[in-house]
Order: sequence, then structure tokens, then C-alpha cells
Amino acid sequence: MKLQKSLLIIVLVLLIDQISKIYVKTHFFLGESNEVFSWFKILFIENEGAAWGTKLSDLLPVSESTGKLILTIFRLFAIMGIGYWLWDIIKKQSPKTLILAVSLIFAGALGNIIDSVFYGLIFDHSNGQVATLFSPEPYESLFYGKVVDMLYFPLIDTSWPDWVPYFGGNRFRFFEPVFNIADTAISTGVGILIVFNKKAFPKPEKEESKS
Repeated sequence: MKLQKSLLIIVLVLLIDQISKIYVKTHFFLGESNEVFSWFKILFIENEGAAWGTKLSDLLPVSESTGKLILTIFRLFAIMGIGYWLWDIIKKQSPKTLILAVSLIFAGALGNIIDSVFYGLIFDHSNGQVATLFSPEPYESLFYGKVVDMLYFPLIDTSWPDWVPYFGGNRFRFFEPVFNIADTAISTGVGILIVFNKKAFPKPEKEESKS
């Protein structure tokens, strides 16, 4: 796969991701939802931490603001590493499967970094109101933005039978997490690497001949 195709994938993912996030930020207030189907809803939430909303301050003895800054800086270094990996495998003309997967992972990671770095600076808050783009009163400063999530698929929304030990009578939902297009791109890229591992990382011809 050539560099131009990789860049096209990255640009398309970023456009879809950022357009969807900006639309939700400027049309929904925090916690508002819109049912598309019984099994699919647009639910606007903001993620201040890492995957599944985990905050660094929950794991380390640091304040929330310090934890947020450390996480954002870590993401910036991570995206530089992924970017170098992508450039290297394109230069070496690695398998298309590998380049496709890394392109998706890079695009998704970059999409969420844009939120973390800039959204606090260009939007006002969404608590009980619809946010304004390029607001004169932003909700945070550079590097302290929150990642916008909105895709919610409660494929199963029911309650555990009363006879089930411990869980009986409690509500059960599948799939519970709320995510975005960037998360989808990352998950798809990782999934490709796992499912098509042999195509992405083929053995050298010498090793294959020995086996």
C-alpha cells in the first residue's frame, strides 16, 4: 500500500470522527440521547480518562488535572511512535494488511488526541446546555479537553431473572460502553492485526523453507 492510500484512510477517518463529534457537541447537551433504533442510540458523554473512562488519578496519587495532563502527554508520545511505525512499514513496503491496520490505529488515536488537546480550548461546557464552537469562554485550557463519545449499542437491555444468585433482579445491558468513530478505527485496526496476523506479519522466506 502506498503512502497516498494510507493518508486517504487517515483523512477519511479523521473527517468522519471530528464531524460527528463537533455535531454532537453543538447539538446535544451532556447526557442527552436520541434513539435511532431500539438497539442503537446517540448518547452524548465525555471521557476525561483513558479506555472505559479510567482516570490516572484513580490509579496513582496525583490530582485529576495532573493525571489528565500526564495522560494527554503520553498519548502525544504514543501517536508519534505509531506515526513512525506507519512511516517505516510503508517505506519498507510491508504487507497491505499491516499498513491498513496501523493506518486505522493511527487515525483513531489522532482523532481522540485532537479532543484531548484542543476541545477544552475551543468549546464551552455542555452541562445542561449545547456547547458553542470557538466559544469566548472555553471550559478548559490546552491539553485538558475531554474526548467526545456518542455511539451506544444496548443490544440487550433486560433484567437478570430473580433466581440468579447475586445478580437476580439487577439490570443487565449488553453492549454497555459508549464510544466514537476514533475508538472504532482503533478497535478495527487491532482486530485486523489479531485475525489476520499471518498476513500482517508473514514469516521470512528462509524461515518458511526451514519449516
